[in-house]
Amino acid sequence: MKHPTSLFVLLLATTVAFADDRPTQARMTWDVGGIKRQAWVQIPASAKEEAAPLVFVFHGHGGRMAGAARMFRIHQLWPEAIVVYPQGLNTPGMLTDPQGRKSGWQSRVGKQGDRDLKFFDTMLADLSAKYEVDPKRIYSTGHSNGGGFTYLLWAARGEKLAAVAPSAAASARRLRVARPLPAMHLAGEKDTLVKFAWQKTAIEFVKKINGCTGEGEKWAKYSTLFPSAGGTPLVTVIHPGGHKFYKAAPELIVRFLKGQARK
Repeated sequence: MKHPTSLFVLLLATTVAFADDRPTQARMTWDVGGIKRQAWVQIPASAKEEAAPLVFVFHGHGGRMAGAARMFRIHQLWPEAIVVYPQGLNTPGMLTDPQGRKSGWQSRVGKQGDRDLKFFDTMLADLSAKYEVDPKRIYSTGHSNGGGFTYLLWAARGEKLAAVAPSAAASARRLRVARPLPAMHLAGEKDTLVKFAWQKTAIEFVKKINGCTGEGEKWAKYSTLFPSAGGTPLVTVIHPGGHKFYKAAPELIVRFLKGQARK
């Protein structure tokens, strides 16, 4: 009997078309500056005719698109959405892997020739041309390095996004000139890699950008909603774990993103 992981990899290696009312799951490939880039994508059957949300999910440093799909499960929790799990290229890490032997995402605008920003642009343009992508409901989430890249997308492509949900990231200061945007930040109090103190600083920075004031109100377990008069709230999920992706995060991320649309 094959191991479940092997079955999942086998699924990724092919395009799987289900019955008319079931989503299509596929490994998609794009040429970006002469480099082959890939993502695992789930597309709802209705996306050819009805406007669909679009969610990008970015793995952490050293991760794989298949692992991100298993970990985030956005495609299972939100089957009406087009969900994209891109694959990163070997990239030097800011905290680990300085030689860049593992997969990841650019950390700043201009790094690696902006190859990952160009990858995002290419995926968004292609999917929008092929399917009825709702331009008011485009989202990004990611963990660790993928959460940092989500913050980078907010800074560099914020006009395209309706909301973001970075996890275990501390890259909010790159948002100095960014437009306010609904955001969820997930952080572990015992995170010793992307230190919790750094993430608290990032959270305060996002509050300032989004115009969030007050002590906030309970939104879910370990979660606080900070409203904004401008309609750009922040939800913080401060769980008692470490750097590992919070087990309850997928449901919280989907709940939050579903409630946000670009005006």
